[in-house]
Amino acid sequence: MLPKLNKLIVSLIATALLFTFILGLAGSISTGFAGFWGGLPFWVIALSVLAMAGYDFWDETLRKKK
Repeated sequence: MLPKLNKLIVSLIATALLFTFILGLAGSISTGFAGFWGGLPFWVIALSVLAMAGYDFWDETLRKKK
């Protein structure tokens, strides 16, 4: 088990890398051949996944547990 501060730092770095990758991928799909309307379904899926990842980060590191 990692200490709380180490867990927070590692989780923050991993979540930031995930956000960067997914948003960059979605941006490149929308500006490329697919265009905005072709990339819109991917944006919806990507934002849903990022919301789940953000919630998991909050749940595992920041939320006060009883």
